[in-house]
Amino acid sequence: MSPTLAELTEAELLRRLARFAPPDQLSDDTAALAADARPLLINTDVLVDGIHFSDATTTAMDVGWRAVAANLSDLAASGAIDIDGITVALVAPGHTRWDWVDGVYQGISAALGQHGGVLLGGDCSKGEQRLLSITALGRLGPLRLHRNAARPGDVLVTSGPHGLSRLGLALLQDEPSVRDIAVCSTLRDQAIARHQRPTPRLKDVQQLLACKPEQLPWRAGGTDSSDGLLSAVAGLCSSSGCGAVLHNDQLPTAEGWPEGARWTDWCLAGGEDFELVLSLPETWAEAWQRRIPKSQRIGQINAEAGIIRWAHNHEPVETSGFDHFGQT
Repeated sequence: MSPTLAELTEAELLRRLARFAPPDQLSDDTAALAADARPLLINTDVLVDGIHFSDATTTAMDVGWRAVAANLSDLAASGAIDIDGITVALVAPGHTRWDWVDGVYQGISAALGQHGGVLLGGDCSKGEQRLLSITALGRLGPLRLHRNAARPGDVLVTSGPHGLSRLGLALLQDEPSVRDIAVCSTLRDQAIARHQRPTPRLKDVQQLLACKPEQLPWRAGGTDSSDGLLSAVAGLCSSSGCGAVLHNDQLPTAEGWPEGARWTDWCLAGGEDFELVLSLPETWAEAWQRRIPKSQRIGQINAEAGIIRWAHNHEPVETSGFDHFGQT
């Protein structure tokens, strides 16, 4: 049987974790990054047991993967094109099995192997609740995506469908809301995969840079939809002093997505889809959509500060994204 963390010494735990990092990377208390003229972007996210993951819906490897993906998604949404690496702070009760920790770090290693970066260091501590805090470091390209860079006349586009992660969670938890709904096997598999193994859209940022029309300046509004599509649009509008119009017939849903109010709400506010949400001049948006097959135009930015309306009836869009302190 796998030993618990209480049965392992701290030195043995660190020795075991060292195999997930480059040789001798964890032998000191600091990590040195190679000199690079590009600005360094830094982001920290925390995943808490019972809030962001559970044994019922997420394997240990999936926890590690999701922790990395959440951070790298934020870097992508700021314009990062290369990842230096991450530091990891792990808190867990003493009765936590080593197998679970090993699985988490396997997931971390797999995500870094696919998206770039290495394990730079971190810390471990005993605590009453399992918690994983990751700080990611990446390098900025020629475009710094800001929430405050949206402008009236811009087109709102997103890199892919929304609501899948929320559907995946509902399926994994066998929620009553999905028991009597005919969800095709392809959509079911896609939704569960999106919830357990999301993809940070770093490659889509590279495509954005590659397709910018020459006559346009390096100005684009950007964020990601970790807290929901509508929350992302609201963040762009609030920071930029703008408003938006959304098209109800252009909502970014996956093929086979059911119809109905619940499904619209999950698309708008389900959260954890980790897609890019961008505010771009129309010619740039069109060029980007040609390069990203799953991208979708969802609306426009206007001058009606702080108000998001439906295009078909001009009514305010009434739903909200995930609130970290509003959930019970």
